[in-house]
Amino acid sequence: MTESNIAVSDAPLLRTPLHALHVAHGAKMAGFAGYDMPIQYPTGILTEHLHTRSAAGLFDVSHMGQGFLIGPDHRTTALALEAMVPADILNLAPGRQRYTQFLDETGGILDDLMVTRSPDPAEDGVLMLVVNAACKDQDFAHVDAHLPANVKLIRAPHRALLALQGPKAAEALARHCPDTASMPFMSGISTKFDNIDCHVSRSGYTGEDGYEISMRVEKVERVARALMSEPEVKLIGLGARDSLRLEAGLCLYGHDIDRTTSPVEGALVWSIQKRRREEGGFPGAERVQRELRDGPSRKRVGILPEGRQPAREGSEIVDQNGAKIGVVTSGGFGPSLNGPLAMGYVDTVHAIIGAPVQLVVRGKNLPAKIAAMPFVPNGYYRG
Repeated sequence: MTESNIAVSDAPLLRTPLHALHVAHGAKMAGFAGYDMPIQYPTGILTEHLHTRSAAGLFDVSHMGQGFLIGPDHRTTALALEAMVPADILNLAPGRQRYTQFLDETGGILDDLMVTRSPDPAEDGVLMLVVNAACKDQDFAHVDAHLPANVKLIRAPHRALLALQGPKAAEALARHCPDTASMPFMSGISTKFDNIDCHVSRSGYTGEDGYEISMRVEKVERVARALMSEPEVKLIGLGARDSLRLEAGLCLYGHDIDRTTSPVEGALVWSIQKRRREEGGFPGAERVQRELRDGPSRKRVGILPEGRQPAREGSEIVDQNGAKIGVVTSGGFGPSLNGPLAMGYVDTVHAIIGAPVQLVVRGKNLPAKIAAMPFVPNGYYRG
């Protein structure tokens, strides 16, 4: 699943339905996307990160925005959404999920989101949307403003969301939802978790195998506690969520992608299927098609610094002569790599795997190289 930050606000922080559970388990809480969220638990970010990579981590992501597009049939609903996003939603099969972006008229990214088509023939015109917490109000207003009269958006603040991630997530979840074990990556089903109605997708934001589980707010604590009772599962905070997604080369909205970046610049061309690349018909299609044809002026790349010092967001990227060629958008320490890593944008001529660059950190130029992403091989279950 995607994630996003938000600017500091004077508004009081909102709370997810699991706030008291986090506090009871010793979480260090902080404001994130307008919510008071668990950043880490007493064992710390490093331990939480490595546990998710080796077993199963449970994340509270109930701050995300959930909603349903409902039309008379799939074609109508899909075409309504395709007027806002560059992905091929029309040919999304029942029970399948797709990652895409809301684009503005210049091809800039308003937000990224996940779209799931219901597998139920009785819900042929239903698409489930999950958007970033910081953007959900403007996202849903944007959708409402662009829908035809015969398609409606139903916001779902009555639903909570959990992410269960890691190589042992499948066996832990299957004790409660046996039909989830054989789900392939990027699929979704309606099922029951210990007799609780829920929607489960095999997806996530860590690069590992795993699931996102949506259920009614009043049921989420029961589901969370049942999963926490499994020996493989530990609660994980947003600190490790960030280091996991960075190792996986996944974008954080508002940092690695935003209204100034296109999907082509953001190395997200894989999320635009062939029909849409050729036909267009989405906001900013002229720019996207031009960049597909001629190449963008800059590209998002992975960066591996030498040594142990990380480069943080905003650090300049310079060439061997000291000329600025780009900027770091996310950076930190990768526990699985046991070293620093970063991603950022560089002029396309420099976006060559293995090319030497330098990162300006505290006034010093640190040697680094352009690297392939993901930094850590993903563990997605393909079936």
